[in-house]
Amino acid sequence: MTCSVVFCDQMEIWTLVNMKLGIAQVMISAKKSEQELKDEELFTKYYMEWKGGKKSDNVSYANIPRFYYRLPAEDEVLLQKLREESRAVFLQRKSRELLDNEELQNLWFLLDKHQTSPMIGEEAMINYENFLKVGEKAGPKCKQFFTAKIFAKLLHNDPYGRISIMQFFNYVMRKVWLHQTRIGLSLYDVAGQGYLRESDLENYILELIPTLPQLDGLEKSFYSFYVCTAVRKFFFFLDPLRTGKIKIQDILACSFLDDLLELRDEELSKESQETNWFSAPSALRVYGQYLNLDKDHNGMLSKEELSRYGTGTLTNIFLDRVFQECLTYDGEMDYKTYLDFVLALENRKEPAALQYIFKLLDIENKGHLNVFSLNYFFRAIQEQMKIHGQEPVSFQDVKDEIFDMVKPKDPYKISLQDLINSSQGDTVTSILIDLNGFWTYENREVLVASDSDSAADSDET
Repeated sequence: MTCSVVFCDQMEIWTLVNMKLGIAQVMISAKKSEQELKDEELFTKYYMEWKGGKKSDNVSYANIPRFYYRLPAEDEVLLQKLREESRAVFLQRKSRELLDNEELQNLWFLLDKHQTSPMIGEEAMINYENFLKVGEKAGPKCKQFFTAKIFAKLLHNDPYGRISIMQFFNYVMRKVWLHQTRIGLSLYDVAGQGYLRESDLENYILELIPTLPQLDGLEKSFYSFYVCTAVRKFFFFLDPLRTGKIKIQDILACSFLDDLLELRDEELSKESQETNWFSAPSALRVYGQYLNLDKDHNGMLSKEELSRYGTGTLTNIFLDRVFQECLTYDGEMDYKTYLDFVLALENRKEPAALQYIFKLLDIENKGHLNVFSLNYFFRAIQEQMKIHGQEPVSFQDVKDEIFDMVKPKDPYKISLQDLINSSQGDTVTSILIDLNGFWTYENREVLVASDSDSAADSDET
């Protein structure tokens, strides 16, 4: 009897528990449904705001400036004309903001009038107080130059806290020249995107020729070859990815434009002309070499004709790679491709030249040179040594010397960056592609000793 009562009590308890559990589950599901409804409502609200179905209450959204302006298409002639005219007006306004010759002379007069004693040798100095006075009198165009930042930049070790008047004036002149040149180059920027295409730069240099006294002797029939020669240097060094365009900013930052405009100097020395790629003697030298190599006079160079370049000691394997990788026409090289070749070989210390040669040496297109690549090219050097009656040098020795010079990150392969970082890229490439270059490296100690003896002899005389 007792057991049955207990059993009945347990059954009632379980029934109550189950009822409570059922009620709880219903309440939980009801709450869950309410939460889901809220989530859906919020999702719909934000989605509609994102899609524009409902305007946001955030006022700042209405003030976002326009950041993209579509360039006019080729058939939108009116829009293109409008854009060209607006750019011309903008550049004219910028040009008027620059100091002219009269204003520069006035600036120099004011600086000289307010110089601060004592002078350092023959160099006039000015302190910050007088510097500010000149800034007030020089006019609004000069205001940008009379700042504490520029004064501090030009301040060196003067015990009185002054700067050189000449250094400051040269700084102003340089800034004005840069802005003038930027505006001048921008006039040739047909696309209006801050860069020049090859044809744009050609037009700029062609119209610049009559303003350069050092080019007065050039015949007009040679102008096209001169322009091609000049433009190639800009594009070889400033367009390493061969995109066909150069940023105006990069043109201004490099020294090439300075070299080109140096030809305005009527008294430029013969030595300066010979080392300046843009001078008439240099351009005629390069073009003359091209004509001398062109034995069949068809205006192009074959591999056999190019093999006589320089000292005629470039290896056949290297020349094969030149004609495999570079642009040719029916297996022959034109003048423009020849210019790239010359610029690379004459400037082997420069990263752009090393990139050109490295691409030719990287026969497996893996982005690095391994022992196989080095051996492939050095075998041609060994063969040339045999032809000239010399005992071939062991590749193992040369390979070790190359890796010792370059010190690559990976001890088994050399990357382009390794070559550039080592500052030995010119030596390494010469060893691999040119018998004369290898001979010079191999006999470097003898050559240094003979140079020292020659210097000693000249001192004695």
